[in-house]
Amino acid sequence: MDEEIASAAARQGQWKHEYKALSLLAFQSFGVVYGDLSTSPLYVFKSALSGNLHNYSDETTIFGLLSLIFWTLTLIPLLKYVIIVLAADDNGEGGTFALYSLLCRHAKLSLLPNQQAADEELSTYYQPGVDRAAVSSPFKRFLEKHKKLRTCLLLFVLFGACMVIGDGVLTPTISVLSALSGLQDPGTGGLGNGWVVFIACVVLVGLFALQHRGTHRVAFMFAPIVVLWLLSIGIIGLYNIIRWNPRICLALSPHYIVKFFKTTGRDGWIALGGVLLAVTGTEAMFADLGHFTAASIRLAFVGVIYPCLVLQYMGQAAFLSKNMSAVHDSFYLSIPRTVFWPMFVLASLAAIVGSQAIISATFSIVKQCLSLGCFPRVKVVHTSRWIYGQIYIPEINWILMVLCLAVTVGFRDVTVIGNAYGLACITVMFVTTWLMALIIIFVWQKNILLALLFLVFFGSIEGAYLSSSFIKVPQGGWTSIAFAFVFMFIMYVWHYGTRRKYLFDLQNKVSMKWILTLGPSLGIMRVPGIGLIYTELVTGVPAIFSHFVTNLPAFHQVLVFVCVKSVPVPYVPAEERYLIGRIGPRQYRMYRCIVRYGYKDVQKDDENFENHLVMSIAKFIQMEAEEAASSGSYESSNEGRMAVIHTTDATGTGLIMRDSNDSAAGTSLTRSSKSETLQSLQSIYEQESGGISRRRVRFQIEQEEQINPQVRDELSDLLEAKEAGVAYIIGHSYVKARKNSNLFKSFAINYAYSFLRKNCRGPSVTLHIPHISLIEVGMIYYV
Repeated sequence: MDEEIASAAARQGQWKHEYKALSLLAFQSFGVVYGDLSTSPLYVFKSALSGNLHNYSDETTIFGLLSLIFWTLTLIPLLKYVIIVLAADDNGEGGTFALYSLLCRHAKLSLLPNQQAADEELSTYYQPGVDRAAVSSPFKRFLEKHKKLRTCLLLFVLFGACMVIGDGVLTPTISVLSALSGLQDPGTGGLGNGWVVFIACVVLVGLFALQHRGTHRVAFMFAPIVVLWLLSIGIIGLYNIIRWNPRICLALSPHYIVKFFKTTGRDGWIALGGVLLAVTGTEAMFADLGHFTAASIRLAFVGVIYPCLVLQYMGQAAFLSKNMSAVHDSFYLSIPRTVFWPMFVLASLAAIVGSQAIISATFSIVKQCLSLGCFPRVKVVHTSRWIYGQIYIPEINWILMVLCLAVTVGFRDVTVIGNAYGLACITVMFVTTWLMALIIIFVWQKNILLALLFLVFFGSIEGAYLSSSFIKVPQGGWTSIAFAFVFMFIMYVWHYGTRRKYLFDLQNKVSMKWILTLGPSLGIMRVPGIGLIYTELVTGVPAIFSHFVTNLPAFHQVLVFVCVKSVPVPYVPAEERYLIGRIGPRQYRMYRCIVRYGYKDVQKDDENFENHLVMSIAKFIQMEAEEAASSGSYESSNEGRMAVIHTTDATGTGLIMRDSNDSAAGTSLTRSSKSETLQSLQSIYEQESGGISRRRVRFQIEQEEQINPQVRDELSDLLEAKEAGVAYIIGHSYVKARKNSNLFKSFAINYAYSFLRKNCRGPSVTLHIPHISLIEVGMIYYV
């Protein structure tokens, strides 16, 4: 009996702890996820009632609009996203790229060039409970067989990503302008439109200027602002319902939608572009899933967001049904005069919060495109040491700021900006719907009829809104399309050029037969030191190596071919990041190291990379020797075999790692050299770089351990090379189209791709290679 009571008490305590953690996450999600969605009441009715719909100034029109808004909120954010889409997470991550990543892992749809079978062994590759040996369907085989269809799928995903980047321009603009439009109210002094635009520009510049500090510094301020805003608009909405028109509750019936379209016809259909703005920001629920949990986002939406927004829209509709002349600024005019200024301040703060969320999401999208090889190399700064995944991209930040200012000054009208904004948002939702249909088939392994039902139901709803938004392309909607096509062109050209360069490397890699004919010395002088040769190839030896050895008479005694690549998973666990293998016979002292990152991983400067690499190779040598001993021959070659090596210390490597003291520093620098001149130059470089000095260690072979003599010789060569110094060899390539190439290919490679390569960050900077140890090998690629 006592045990049952104790067990029940423990369960109750655990439940309270989980509920407390869930509530805290739900509270924090208000500031990051729902800032955009919660500010939609600022401009929805104004946008919907613009155009010819203002000719239908009667109660039936307002009731029909409210019914449309209510059912749109119910079907898209609540039913589609909260109930269905949030379940399609990729190891806790959401968004367009998360869906594409899931598809690439459960069907061979990926166009990433250097994928391996070993990637499928990652613990984050398959979702728990998914049958890896599922029978392949004819539809799946059809998609996998046709490369053009896989290319179209990637372009479809990239188009959705470009529209999210467009959101990053339009959301801050429309949110800030709408919030500041209250200053034009004649009852408060009424500033002119020019002054409102000027103040909006100042706010936008300040918003983007503070991005480098990271959202984590003010994250806890965001949630209370949005919660207070939501409760305030919910209470004001309830007040307006009671005061102006309690009959507005009848408008929740879909009967009024039918009446609305019978009365307004084509004008009502065009007005759907304005109604659509009620659900802008919905995609953020899924895109920002990685920072929270599906349960916390669901709790926040169902418990607070949905009821407060419904009450606010009902209150505005009740006010408008009796005050049709207030359409131009229905939100602020429906607020009681006594609370106008507090609500104006809250609206401005909530607009800034909503803008911050989409700017951070834009940085994340660009980072994911970068990981897929679909965006030029840019600087990625990790802004929080506690919250993983919060990043800042300076180049994108300033581009967004300039575009925001251009849109604000160029249009100056919330309705016109809303036309572009709605088109961008519904396009992203439409892309998500199609990808979810494929997820239902390939990942959830459900019947194709269920996927078709999902696609037809939500696709038809979103298709109606999309068609309405396209009608408004001449009235500002062209802006989002223009942004999307510019970014799409950049992404596709970069992806095309990078892929052609990789295929050239793949087709021109050095044959192992040629290397074997050179002998262990490779036909040149092998000098002390480790040479790290960076390449995109995961198998074979790149052409850059033969180009180097045929033009120089010497090379390092230990060669490591390093490949830093992206894997279609959000994160790669640190203990599974490194794959180590051998190239050629043991006496050649040539190894391969593959460093794997997920699309959400941030590649930071690893000050101990060289030490980890030496320990990894040492552990691989020991592991290989143990397996060879069990087979009875150390001479048996395991060439081509790759092993996952995890070394946080020297355990199992046969090495002892010690921090160097001052007296021994001259012989144990992490990147030391036996030349005193080079040691001096390195010390000066480290002082001028202003960074934290790297950890200086020295390795020794364990004397007490019984090690095979040949293994000891190989470890000795490795340590001797490490003590002599490490050089980083990377290709400085020039990519040109072949003379017989068509016009499109010549323009894409010789001009567009060349321009992007010259104006983006170099590979040595992206890979955090120290300049003092860098050797660049020039080479021309004719693709």
